[in-house]
Amino acid sequence: MNFVDENQNQEQPQEQKLQPETASQSTEQTTKETDNSKVMAIIAYFIFFLPLLTEYKDNDFVKYHVKQSLMLFILLVGAAVVSGIPFIGFFISTIASMALFILLIMGIINAASDKKVPVPFVGKYAEELLKF
Repeated sequence: MNFVDENQNQEQPQEQKLQPETASQSTEQTTKETDNSKVMAIIAYFIFFLPLLTEYKDNDFVKYHVKQSLMLFILLVGAAVVSGIPFIGFFISTIASMALFILLIMGIINAASDKKVPVPFVGKYAEELLKF
């Protein structure tokens, strides 16, 4: 009889220890589920229109990075058009494409760091020209 009582007493503290751990785990899951704006801002640099199709379309942080990535995409299309110019167009578009790739990486780093910093050289125009 004493053996059974000891096991019951030992099991109760273990159950009490599990309860606070599960509470903290559920809190972590809730913050991860609600903090997907950072993920959507990063996705915006790969597929700029995708975050606009989700519930994050009204999130200011996500919209900021969508505008930044859209401006980079417009400039990339411009570089592709310039590549059609004989001789010099190829060199200009190659340099522009490399510069835009670097700016894209900088934008992704800003989004991952929860920063609303404009991409150098072109980011300030994204806020002025793109209104949505």
